[in-house]
Amino acid sequence: MPPRTTDSAPERRDDDHPRPDQETDGERSAGRGQGHAGPGTDAGADAGRGGGPAAEAGDGLRPAPVDGAEGGTGGALDTDPVPGAAGTGGADSPGVEARAANDTDTGTGPDTESTPGTHDRPRAGNGSAAEGEPDGHGGSAPRPENEDGAGAESASRPHAPSERDAVEPRVAALRRAADGGRRWRAVHLAGCAALLAVALTGGAIAFGGVGDGPAGAGAEAVSAAGAPPAGVLARGDLDSGIDSLQKHLRAQPRDFGSWATLGTAYVEQARTNGDPSRYPQAERALKRSLELDPGNDQALAGRAALAAARHDFTGALQDADRALKQNPYNERALCTRIDALVELGRYADAAEAARTADDRRPGVPVFTRYAYVKELRGDVRTARDVLEHALEAADAPGDIAYVATALGQLAWNQGEYKTALGHYARALAADEDYLPALEGRARAQAASGDRAAAVEGLEQVVARFPLPGPLVALGELYEDRGADGDRAKAGDQYALVDAWTSLARAGGVNADLDSAMAAADHGDKKEALRAARAEWNRRHSVHTADALAWALHVNGRDEEALPYARRATATGYRNAGFLYHRGVIERATGNDREARDHLKAALDLNPGFSPLGAREARTALKDLEEAR
Repeated sequence: MPPRTTDSAPERRDDDHPRPDQETDGERSAGRGQGHAGPGTDAGADAGRGGGPAAEAGDGLRPAPVDGAEGGTGGALDTDPVPGAAGTGGADSPGVEARAANDTDTGTGPDTESTPGTHDRPRAGNGSAAEGEPDGHGGSAPRPENEDGAGAESASRPHAPSERDAVEPRVAALRRAADGGRRWRAVHLAGCAALLAVALTGGAIAFGGVGDGPAGAGAEAVSAAGAPPAGVLARGDLDSGIDSLQKHLRAQPRDFGSWATLGTAYVEQARTNGDPSRYPQAERALKRSLELDPGNDQALAGRAALAAARHDFTGALQDADRALKQNPYNERALCTRIDALVELGRYADAAEAARTADDRRPGVPVFTRYAYVKELRGDVRTARDVLEHALEAADAPGDIAYVATALGQLAWNQGEYKTALGHYARALAADEDYLPALEGRARAQAASGDRAAAVEGLEQVVARFPLPGPLVALGELYEDRGADGDRAKAGDQYALVDAWTSLARAGGVNADLDSAMAAADHGDKKEALRAARAEWNRRHSVHTADALAWALHVNGRDEEALPYARRATATGYRNAGFLYHRGVIERATGNDREARDHLKAALDLNPGFSPLGAREARTALKDLEEAR
């Protein structure tokens, strides 16, 4: 399994309950104009089902990934005129815009994320929507934008048959281009990139929008009692919740709380569906909320989650702290603060933040983060106990799927494949389409020796969302199988990783960790080192230490790599990949005894940690034993 990242850890999908002495947003805003918002609805999942129920910072609990490139079709909900209002017909009307998006599907500009994984793929649309322009009827409405991609409706229905039917043909087209492009390698990557963009964004069609028309002109900020209940999101029906929020905001465009909820729901949707078009939409929705009620904790917490999803963990920490100054009980801010500290490598601070969050808002989102902090510090038993407790407490299908998958990942990391498969089965019983569980099951099948099922499973995963982690895993399985055409198939998977990375960077997303990890083994080694160094300059986590160590190694700089390899394993985190990397680097530097110890430890811990890496570890260990 790829390293777990916090950008996919869950957050509660219910109301962000006020602290005991605090009144609700509806109570306060009903009796006032503008002001600071109290805790309100959570927006349902701020880390995602590239992660899990509600929350994202990254990529589950395992590092993963990004946001993406400019361009696209149709406007976001928060930038379209109000449907049905006078003067909103023509090219700017939702119906016309939707048709235009449909007609030009394959010409859309790319949107890519991490997530993500997630592990995080977004595209950076037009960062700031030009809001407040005259809308033709005396009010002030946002200007429609065609640069930021996906509209509200179809992208907000990721699991609906209509969307799945649309996504799979686009990915199939991507595959066909990859197959046909082998004779034209110079244009292969560009073709993959374009089609990958279509695969990620094609289902997103403009759906209508919200604006400050006559009804909203001059209105003061409110958090209306008529807003859709958080329970819509709490039940895990994110798409219906977003639809309800959009309809509500057409009627109440000055409702700062619902803008914040919509923004964080878009963050969740981006991670869940691999649809990076939602990140710029999330940014605008959260910006609108803060314009209506500066400093409201809901929007600040949502902005923190967005920053974490884009792998800006310093910014995520800052916004989480700002939100907690307004409301110390804001669950999303408490959870994102843990995420950011973990990803920055500040594990002692993360442990303290987890204890604080557990005191204030105990529940599944906090339990899963607490467990990951324990795992990173080598306390696997406590991590397992906490996750089992979280699973007992989970009742929503999304929470069950997420926590069971986290247990599966933990078991897989310890080489307990049968146990891992049991957890993944439980996750998929709760949500049969939960991609992290499908990916985890395929990896466990591969490690157990069922390579045919593993290949089939990963092919299904990447057919839906061609993201770096499963693409690399599938490519390595092809290489390991070695049948006719498998090397070319593997090369196509790695080329798609490069395409994804290019799209992510084009959108201003920090994809350096993902790039370094993939390129070191399957791409440009110099680029791997550049990316790893850049990431290390931003954060000192065990994952960045390992990535930098390995990038230095593949570039022949083992003496320089060794301190980083040691640092990656210094917390006690039991990760076979890290141990393998350290052993190989120690062997290259002449530390044969330590190399034997760590290579053996990697294979004892998780003998199927990587189809290619495990094979190379066995070969290196055999050579060391024979040389004694």
